[in-house]
Amino acid sequence: MLLEVSGLDVRYGRTHAVKAMNLTLERGEIVTVLGANGAGKSSLLKALQGVVKPAGGRIVFDDAEITGWSAPRRLRSGLALVPEGRQIFVSLSVHENLLMGAYSRNDPVDAEIDEIYQRFPNLANRRDMLASVLSGGEQQMLAISRALLSKPKLLMLDEPSLGLSPLLVSELFELINSLNREGLSILLVEQNTHMALQSAHRGYVLELGKTVMSGTPAELAEEEQKIEAAYLGG
Repeated sequence: MLLEVSGLDVRYGRTHAVKAMNLTLERGEIVTVLGANGAGKSSLLKALQGVVKPAGGRIVFDDAEITGWSAPRRLRSGLALVPEGRQIFVSLSVHENLLMGAYSRNDPVDAEIDEIYQRFPNLANRRDMLASVLSGGEQQMLAISRALLSKPKLLMLDEPSLGLSPLLVSELFELINSLNREGLSILLVEQNTHMALQSAHRGYVLELGKTVMSGTPAELAEEEQKIEAAYLGG
């Protein structure tokens, strides 16, 4: 087991964002968390990354309990988050953004950056340009690439398809599947139920911070219309 979350509670004052959530992720899996805005998905990821302190519960990652660890320590242990909205450094160049992804490392990264440029030729062509000039799809690829340079054991993606065209969404999920085939474990928070369930090995559905469904894609796909109508406004 790579990740085991038990009874996780996240609160913001009187707001109970995540309620006693249990979640597991095996090594090599893609697990998706589905739900509407305000369901608690981003709060879950922030608690896992350590930027929000949980009010209760236990987090075990890679056989170590990390509940009390700082965010930098979690990053060094192999837990990386690509946040909603990408949050790239728009005043830095593409190349400088990539270097920021490796700031916690002490080993050479040039070869890995070259591999990223081979995977994403558009980033290579714009390596010396400010990240602000990139398209939305290119910014998402940059954000994912930046996270990959931390050498994660688990990559957490928060609404990666948000704001992208259907073509770019397809390319994004091709990338997610490719990274998983290469051995990377992925925790995917999404509102695009169809694409998420096509890629995931298992999934959870949150409503108002509470898990209301979980299972394999086949099991959840049977309830896809109910999920979209009740939780995603579809």
